[in-house]
Amino acid sequence: MPMHDWTRVKAGTYHDFHCRWLAEITNHLNRGLLPGDHYAQVEQVMGSMIADILTLRSDEPEPEPAETGGGVAVALSPPRVRIIDSLEVDLYATRAKHIAIRHGSDDNIVALIELVSPGNKSSDFAIRTFVDKTAAALRQNCHLLIIDPFPPGVRDPHGIHGVIWEELGGNYQPPPDKQLTMVAYDAGWKKTAYVEPFAVGDVLTPMPLFLTSERYVPVPLEESYTTTFEAMPRRWRQVLEA
Repeated sequence: MPMHDWTRVKAGTYHDFHCRWLAEITNHLNRGLLPGDHYAQVEQVMGSMIADILTLRSDEPEPEPAETGGGVAVALSPPRVRIIDSLEVDLYATRAKHIAIRHGSDDNIVALIELVSPGNKSSDFAIRTFVDKTAAALRQNCHLLIIDPFPPGVRDPHGIHGVIWEELGGNYQPPPDKQLTMVAYDAGWKKTAYVEPFAVGDVLTPMPLFLTSERYVPVPLEESYTTTFEAMPRRWRQVLEA
């Protein structure tokens, strides 16, 4: 199913889809894509512009990379995306900007999945909050997968990844004909972004979700998107398919 133009519906309609798509991705991950000692669940981060996120947790402390089982080995099967970019983040800058991200659970968070909403780009404060929290997560070695189905705006002229990557010291410009972005971040000592630019009308490709810098699981975005879209009210499906 091709990606739809979500600027054609109100924010509330996209929010409903957003929440159910996250839940559907969670279902796919928990049905066997993740190793047995990991699980995914949708959570809310209170007091933040990031209202709904999908967290990937391990029910035991994260093992050393060499001992980690499950997932796909990066060395044997690198993620198939159009753009791979890496940064060696300044350790002194990392320490100076260190922000502790904590949750009430005792379980260890190893990765996050975030679907960008219009609210994340609605003001300077909103986008600054989103980028600050994302950059802080990466600096604390939390792997990320971000899907941004909205075109760049005045606050993110190169898309949300462009703002995040600039915050970390890099540079990114999307192809002129592919202004939407999916990006998987390996949050190891060398921050690496696996970027898949896309456009309205494109079919979503599987994206890697890193468990460690050596292993990832492919997230079936197309299948979960299609299942979620088919359950939308006909009224809004017709608007998006017109």
